[in-house]
Amino acid sequence: MLATWFLIIIYLAFISLGIPDSLFGAAWPVMWPELGAAFGSAGIVSMVVAGGTIVSILLAEVSLKK
Repeated sequence: MLATWFLIIIYLAFISLGIPDSLFGAAWPVMWPELGAAFGSAGIVSMVVAGGTIVSILLAEVSLKK
């Protein structure tokens, strides 16, 4: 029973990794006029998110070595 719950949690975590990128791509055409941003600003936001992901992964690896 416990193994089933772990598998469900792992599956949901795996699926949730791809959700933010796809939701951002679908929501940006609606968001940018309300934010007063340029349509091309989506690229900058995506780069910031990717950079933050890389930094958090590198910092997690450093904290695991301690």
